[in-house]
Amino acid sequence: MVGYLSDLGAWAWVIAGIVLLGLELAMPGGFLLWLGLAALATGAVAWATPLSWQAAVILFVVLAPAILLAGRRLTRDRAEETARDVPHLNRRAKALVGRVLTLEAPMVNGEGRVRMDDSSWRVIGPDLPGGGSVRVVRVEGATLVVEPA
Repeated sequence: MVGYLSDLGAWAWVIAGIVLLGLELAMPGGFLLWLGLAALATGAVAWATPLSWQAAVILFVVLAPAILLAGRRLTRDRAEETARDVPHLNRRAKALVGRVLTLEAPMVNGEGRVRMDDSSWRVIGPDLPGGGSVRVVRVEGATLVVEPA
């Protein structure tokens, strides 16, 4: 097997890189992407300079963690930037705090419902007439705690 791969030379690394990138598409997680890029980089270096298969493996072993760490740092920085720009991303209920909504029906025994866009939310707070305005003060699970607006 090693003889066959060493006969392929740089192509073995290019093929391995393409296979790893294809696997990343099939099983997204961000890990195989960096290994695939390291394999492609190893193939490029092996193409430019004659490397023994042992030297190519050592190069891959050095490049893989370096590219992985650089890629993780790059994506983490972008994720943190997005979190700063959109602090309530994927936390829709938290973004509702302070928003004024209209009751669908009267609140009875401290419970009611409000409609917002295409969804209906359970609310708790003081008894109020239907059609009244309420302000969201906090979120408890999937329930909004409201007060009169």
